[in-house]
Amino acid sequence: MPTASARPAPRVRRVVFVDGVRTPFGRARKDGIYAHTRADDLAVKTVRELLRRHPELAPERIDEVAIAATTQQGDQGLTLGRTVGVLAGLPRTVPGYAVDRMCAGAMTAVTNVAAAIGVGAQDVALAGGVEHMGHHPMGFDADPNPRFLSERLVANDALNMGVTAENLHDRFPALTRERADAYGVASQDKYAAALAAGKIDPDLVPVALRDPEHGWGLATADEPPRPGTTVEAIQKLATPFRPGGRVTAGTAAPLTDGAASCLLAAEDTAAELGLPTRMRMVSFAYAGVEPEIMGIGPVPATVKALERAGLTIEDIGLFEINEAFAVQVLAFLDAFGIADDDPRVNPYGGAIAVGHPLASSGVRLMTQLARQFEEHPEVRYGLTTMCVGLGQGGTVIWENPHHPDYEPTVGPTDIEEDAK
Repeated sequence: MPTASARPAPRVRRVVFVDGVRTPFGRARKDGIYAHTRADDLAVKTVRELLRRHPELAPERIDEVAIAATTQQGDQGLTLGRTVGVLAGLPRTVPGYAVDRMCAGAMTAVTNVAAAIGVGAQDVALAGGVEHMGHHPMGFDADPNPRFLSERLVANDALNMGVTAENLHDRFPALTRERADAYGVASQDKYAAALAAGKIDPDLVPVALRDPEHGWGLATADEPPRPGTTVEAIQKLATPFRPGGRVTAGTAAPLTDGAASCLLAAEDTAAELGLPTRMRMVSFAYAGVEPEIMGIGPVPATVKALERAGLTIEDIGLFEINEAFAVQVLAFLDAFGIADDDPRVNPYGGAIAVGHPLASSGVRLMTQLARQFEEHPEVRYGLTTMCVGLGQGGTVIWENPHHPDYEPTVGPTDIEEDAK
């Protein structure tokens, strides 16, 4: 019987985040800025912008395009990674595919291609997500298997994200409406301050708009934010998910349209091509939780990611937490003993202000963390985390290349020596 020859264990390559961009986010309604714009065209804009910003990257060097969407139908159906790549003008030799992990779609696209890069199957990849909730409302045309309810696999209210947020308030009495209201106002205030300081616009790609009635226009700014929001105003809002509840429009992410994409590469390939390193991926993890309290998902996912990285929560100097609901972020903070107003948490505000176009939000978190790393070279590690519908959470831990202890394993000089 033949035996396999002994081979050395494959070397795991370091994966770096080269760059990320997003469209301005729009409100998902008939008079929203993207009411007459196709979802796939939003994704195309982000891919083209990344290529424009990095002429040092020959398009044929891209090995994969992974684009996520939660509701994969109509103009965000087909195999988005492939169709977006073709529409963006990439060579036909560049393959692509679509991803769905609901809110963590773009995050999963990133970790999927990062894993492929890590084992040497790819060198450079594009990953991102798009969600046009104006064209494709969450859950539209979905047909949940009746066994979910008939066999009591999940509770009836587990399929309604707003109700799961109310359930978190029930499960953890310390998560009061007062705290949630204050957090919702803080998200708006932090976003407004970041916008005024010029920290939001550098990552936005303008989108041309065509309205049948008003002609052409240009989207250059996020539509959802509500500057000047006060606690008093939020306290007057209705609780649509439960009479006398605690979740309101002021403490939940608005329904949103938008897209985001990023470039990832092996560290040695980035050095060879002269691509920047804005972050290094350290570890990632996904975890399942009870669907009825899906908002707690980032907690076990973060525990797993920290264990895999050999780190503790005290090592994390910046947190980008998706604000599907204020209560979900508060549950995470309480689990790790972090104050509601800790300046390390969502320094630019979050989805309550800017919006949450489901499958695209993971890359928004990463792009913002990369910019914050540039501002804070004293911070070595940061994380991006989010809850996921039907009871999941996802977390990615990143290292700051601007930190004095950061040690790249390869640089341009190493590449030149290898070439000799």
